[in-house]
Amino acid sequence: MADPTSPVERLPIRMLHDRVLVSMENEGERRSGGGIVIPATASVGKRLAWATVVAVGASVRQVKVDDRVLFDPEDRAEVEIQSHDYVLLRERDLHAVAAPRVQDGQTGLYL
Repeated sequence: MADPTSPVERLPIRMLHDRVLVSMENEGERRSGGGIVIPATASVGKRLAWATVVAVGASVRQVKVDDRVLFDPEDRAEVEIQSHDYVLLRERDLHAVAAPRVQDGQTGLYL
């Protein structure tokens, strides 16, 4: 659960229906498995993005605040709230939720 004193808890917004508000993870440079730095300007094919859920609507059933979710960054609507950029999605636009822990035989993602 998020800290009640954090800025996320004090967002002046209430999500409706199946909407999910997420905060994008760092979109800058990445590293390959071999340690090679890949600049943010590098052209890559269609790539899904990770984000952290900061608010959910009343009809959202599968995700909750602080979950890490995977979505297509091309299908997004951006909004600025209190000088911070967020992405507004429908729950059905999410592809996966990262599990907080991995059990035997599990991948760690709910696909």
